[in-house]
Amino acid sequence: MAASVCRTCASQFRFKAFNFVQVSKSIQRRLSTPISMRIFSGIQPTGVPHIGNYLGAIKQWKDLQEQHRHVMYSIVDLHSIALPQDPKQLKTSILTTTAILLACGIDPERSILFQQSAVKEHAELAWVLGCKITLARLNSFTQWKAKVGSDKKKACVGLFTYPVLQSADILLYKSTHVPVGDDQKQHLEMAQEVARIFNNNYGEFFPIPKPIFGNVTKVKSLRDPTIKMSKSDDQMLSRIELLDTHDQIVKKLKKAVTDFTSEVTYDPQSRPGVSNIVMIHSAVSGKTVEDICNEVKGLETAEYKLVVAEAVNAFIEPIRYKVSSLLQDKEYLQDVLKTGADKARKIAEKNYNDVKQLVGFI
Repeated sequence: MAASVCRTCASQFRFKAFNFVQVSKSIQRRLSTPISMRIFSGIQPTGVPHIGNYLGAIKQWKDLQEQHRHVMYSIVDLHSIALPQDPKQLKTSILTTTAILLACGIDPERSILFQQSAVKEHAELAWVLGCKITLARLNSFTQWKAKVGSDKKKACVGLFTYPVLQSADILLYKSTHVPVGDDQKQHLEMAQEVARIFNNNYGEFFPIPKPIFGNVTKVKSLRDPTIKMSKSDDQMLSRIELLDTHDQIVKKLKKAVTDFTSEVTYDPQSRPGVSNIVMIHSAVSGKTVEDICNEVKGLETAEYKLVVAEAVNAFIEPIRYKVSSLLQDKEYLQDVLKTGADKARKIAEKNYNDVKQLVGFI
């Protein structure tokens, strides 16, 4: 009897071992299949995107969806609550951001546009990856230090672990490329680092994502041309939002910080304020900075600001009109996000199930 039980146990053990080997081989077969180029990027639904967001990111997103088959853009609402948010305003901002992206040319038929929190695997993978990253590594992030300052006691854990979730966003879809700006290099390096750690522990699974820098326009603050234009800047006059009215744009450019020289020239080092305005003019008009400076010879800076205001208004007006139209049909916007989330979830579920098998989850 005892021998029979032992033989049964041994048979069950061999069966379980066989299953484990089969699962591992199944995963490895999938890994051996070449991964197509997959691009991932995200935008927070906090505040209204400004012209710097368009020229520095959204325009590039539009170009990438036309050049590549597998492109994913996420409205990263999980990231947004790392800082206090009004729930009603956040709901509104998610739909407004969706409308702005669509109005700027993001096509849900060419790319997957979805809401981050609608795909639970983002948070689940973030936990797995967070178990591979040290506190010292997270504490080294410059953005963490800049946002928290000297008062770390008031900062939430979500703000501290923000880079882990960002890594999960990228790796969950086995993204191979990520459009990044200078201020995001460190976050992509974290995703690369944690991918290598995971692969060293469990075998080659995640691609090491590469940056896409592109030839993007880096727009500076209208109030302080030494720093970038930002949605989080307390000064509304510092940025031109994509939903600003004609009069608001004129007012903001009139008050843009320049210098005491009236001539319009392009010299970012010695004249950052005027040069920033010339660069914005160039980006929205398609003219070179040289042509612009030649065209406006004889105009004083104050007069030139009005010329730029008209060019910016001509550029933003179609976007503003499309957004207004889209916001009249919130069901359509919700449907775009739901359809995108369904597509994203199919990829996320498959990849995260493989992660669970690799790390030993039942």
